[in-house]
Amino acid sequence: MTGRLNDEQGSITAFVAVIATALVMVAGMAFDGGQVIHAHNAARNDAEQAARVGAQQIDIAHLRRTNQIRLDPAAAEAAAVTYLEHIEATGTATVDGAAITVTVTRIQPLRILPGADRRITVTETATADDGATP
Repeated sequence: MTGRLNDEQGSITAFVAVIATALVMVAGMAFDGGQVIHAHNAARNDAEQAARVGAQQIDIAHLRRTNQIRLDPAAAEAAAVTYLEHIEATGTATVDGAAITVTVTRIQPLRILPGADRRITVTETATADDGATP
């Protein structure tokens, strides 16, 4: 019986294992990365819509007295938060003068990529005003 000095039996198994791991990582980056981008877009859209709803809440009593449009801060914040609750989004709304700023936070789980937490928190902010200022 002759022994082989350079026996390469089983070397293809290691190669396949490395390539398979790399392919799973690339697929994970494509899928999970797409999901994170989608979460950013959805959070931005939710924030913009809530800000628009809030910016429509004008102070009617002030408008009737002075014929000037002014944002009702309490009603604007409440309308924006109610909208976020209605669409089951998590966020906050703050009014500063004629502008309302809404911040929406989403949690996007990672489905393929490994990680310690396996979740990514996405936060987007949008601001709208009442349209009264030129």
